[in-house]
Amino acid sequence: MMRSKAGVLIFLLCVTVVCVFWRRDISSYFPPEDERPCACDRCLSEDEPFMQHICKFAEPFLSVNHNLSEDNFNWWKSLQVRGQTFSTYKETVKRIFSMFPTSAEVEASRPDRCRTCAVVGNSVNLKKSHYGPLIDFQDIVIRINQARTKGFEADVGTRTTHHVMYPESAVDLDNTTRLVLFPFKILDLQWLTQALSTGFSGRRSYSPIKSKIKANKDLVMVLNPAFMRYVHEVWLRKKGHYPSTGFMALVLALHICDEVHVFGYGADSDGNWSHYWEELKNKRLRTGGHPGDVEYAMIQELDQHQTLTFYRR
Repeated sequence: MMRSKAGVLIFLLCVTVVCVFWRRDISSYFPPEDERPCACDRCLSEDEPFMQHICKFAEPFLSVNHNLSEDNFNWWKSLQVRGQTFSTYKETVKRIFSMFPTSAEVEASRPDRCRTCAVVGNSVNLKKSHYGPLIDFQDIVIRINQARTKGFEADVGTRTTHHVMYPESAVDLDNTTRLVLFPFKILDLQWLTQALSTGFSGRRSYSPIKSKIKANKDLVMVLNPAFMRYVHEVWLRKKGHYPSTGFMALVLALHICDEVHVFGYGADSDGNWSHYWEELKNKRLRTGGHPGDVEYAMIQELDQHQTLTFYRR
């Protein structure tokens, strides 16, 4: 009996010693919780190769205190069919902040919180994926353009916290979803103020534009045009004419979240870029002015480096 007790004591002592040394050895890899930027198993940080890009851009959203440089304005203006003046831009932005929040509400990173994001693209690859519950589980769910949930709940989920759009892709939102405008031209900024008030009556674009939309004015956020340039030049190395809304939404998530989960990106098996809610009629549908293949390769690389988690079907 005494030998049995002694054996147990010796075993417990050995375990204690091993644990002490093991804990000391790994402490350099896992800093104390109060020193970590977030409560995730893995936080986005400057130490990761791709996170060095993020620290180069401080203001992804427009605010009343942010002044777009004329150099960045001229780059952004080059995306427009009809260029307008810098003074017109400033007047339009002034009107925006007389109607909408003067700054975007973004929760800061905290050691006691893990801000998880689902960035949900519109790829046909979401069909039969059954990712819906996993998407809805995330704190922030970002959907893009004309994304639909009704009838596709099992694959894409039901929740939306942030909906990215521009006038040609605008949809009505419920009262709890943030409208995130990605403006490609001054017309887009002018549309925002009118579509949520008197109704848009400006000139036509390349496709029909909704005159009025439903959205909560207190939850409106406007992407900084300089952020587009940053994504195009830093992340895509100037490939293509401009980045897609989907890729910009992904990079934006890397700025406002601690952990990013990406769904519904990429072409189908035939190389066509189509949406999960529609039947593809044009069998040669490609990606327009943005470099879809380059963006997809970057997403794969980010996944490989564990900067984000990319869910394929």
